[in-house]
Amino acid sequence: MRSAATQEPVFPKWHWVTERGLQVETGEQTLIRYEWLLARALPEVEAIIPADESLLIVLKPGASVSASLRALLAAPLTDASLNVGRLHEITVRYGGEAGPDLEALAERAGLRSPEWIAQHAAVEYRVEFLGFQPGFPYLSGLPEPLWAPRRDQPRVRVPAGSLAIGGRYTGIYPGEGPGGWQIVGHTDAVLFDPARGSPSLFSPGDRLRFVAT
Repeated sequence: MRSAATQEPVFPKWHWVTERGLQVETGEQTLIRYEWLLARALPEVEAIIPADESLLIVLKPGASVSASLRALLAAPLTDASLNVGRLHEITVRYGGEAGPDLEALAERAGLRSPEWIAQHAAVEYRVEFLGFQPGFPYLSGLPEPLWAPRRDQPRVRVPAGSLAIGGRYTGIYPGEGPGGWQIVGHTDAVLFDPARGSPSLFSPGDRLRFVAT
């Protein structure tokens, strides 16, 4: 570990999380900052990983935070914009056995189930980051009236392909496993396949539209 004498100066909203990992708080600008830094191919950076309102910047072994990286991390993004990622249309079966929590969420939002589905499927979502399971997309763009807390009691088994709500995010479970998000539908899309050239179907910055069947 770095001693007090050798540790790099700590800047506001930055801190070390490992010997080579620098966590940078980004607020709602995670994707913009991620794409902006990624495009610059910084020589001392091994990887940049977006997360919920933060980035993890992994330095190459033996590298330190250069003056240029410091300047880029502190720079305002007033002139930056998001790249247009790939657009995916994902077919979903909403409600019923495929979405056991949908009716309760519709009631919570003061809507009938068809109205809730129409609102959920009417917008374009963006992949903010991947996590929890390999290929699990955290999708921004969920209309605020549809936001809902996670379940008080997580399920022991959530089927692969389950479309879910967790707070302000929509997500899709790539694999079967336990989970605490509200399940509203199901898709047959394969989100993660290690045998593919790009195992994850989605990348940060990609866009999604849901098509109800």
